[in-house]
Amino acid sequence: MVRNVYLSVSYVAVHLAYRCAQRGEQSRARILFGTVSLAVSGAAPTSSMPLGERSISTATKRPQNFRSGRAVHFALHFDPADVDDPTNPDSLICRCLALSDRYLACGFADGAVRLFDLTTRLHARTFRPQHHDRLGRFSRAVSGIIITAARLVFATLDGDIHVAAVNNNANPRRARLGEVLSDGALVDFTGRGRWWVGLYAGLPGRAFRVWDGITEEPLFEGGSLTDPEAVMGWHTLTELTEFVGRVRVTSQESVVACTSSRLVVFDLRNLGVILREEDFTNRRGILVGSFDVCNEAYVIADGRGNASVRRADTSEEVCGFTIEQPGRQEYLYSFGERLGEVNALVADERHVAAASGDTNIHLWDFGAQLE
Repeated sequence: MVRNVYLSVSYVAVHLAYRCAQRGEQSRARILFGTVSLAVSGAAPTSSMPLGERSISTATKRPQNFRSGRAVHFALHFDPADVDDPTNPDSLICRCLALSDRYLACGFADGAVRLFDLTTRLHARTFRPQHHDRLGRFSRAVSGIIITAARLVFATLDGDIHVAAVNNNANPRRARLGEVLSDGALVDFTGRGRWWVGLYAGLPGRAFRVWDGITEEPLFEGGSLTDPEAVMGWHTLTELTEFVGRVRVTSQESVVACTSSRLVVFDLRNLGVILREEDFTNRRGILVGSFDVCNEAYVIADGRGNASVRRADTSEEVCGFTIEQPGRQEYLYSFGERLGEVNALVADERHVAAASGDTNIHLWDFGAQLE
């Protein structure tokens, strides 16, 4: 019963993406599917995917709230004049989002990261990176965020990585100075536990970089995943593009990454060794914005509308469904709020957050009525 509730939640995300796509927002609407569905269906509890320390009651009620649409909506606000360059409209474009237990972190095109308190829904603080020469309109844009209870780590397209303490207003420290001309664009950045992982595009043989997140020392550089996307990687510095690729770290210390045509998995404990690789060229490609990871599973959708949740270690399918085939969907509900063009979306087992093109940031709390 609990498993069925979790699976039904994935259809909410599927139809949100599909309805947006029908309104013409094809590329950006695809963000919606993966992030929400993995937050729930990817963690579907079965005998081999335990609930951990969560109670059965709470773990069941929250997915039921997702299924029925019981959520409290909040519009999050910050001072639009609080930017480095008030004359630059790109400063208000939110490019990526990340959730912790306490905060929503929002990364903007000017390199700023704003934190919002999930309890008060108020803007808590803003972190701004140390800037150097701009190498394109979006070279300073935030491309990835790692947030924990105590620390915020964020990267920008030009390759800079900054570290900040979450609970004070000290300026972030630059942990790595990007060298975009010799590395390519840092198109995605993620981490888990002791690992930081960056996905680059622009130069052959340099798709991945791995660091020890504790010592901040580089551990690995290499990989050809993004070689075919080299030109697109350079374009990300100057214009809004389709997603070049996405990289995620599983709870089993492995990396799963994809572009529109390929997916690779490699072991962080044996760096450089690819565990598996899959080509999606003959399946109309991967919807990169719909790819995500939850614990030991990942979700992937191809251009034919076939989506599946798989185990990263074996590629065994946990569940599968279609996202664009008429008659094989279960429409549940739509959010009543008008989002417009969606730039980014993130979700966990309680919250869904979205950043829209009109500079609004939306938060839905599916657990508030359980407290």
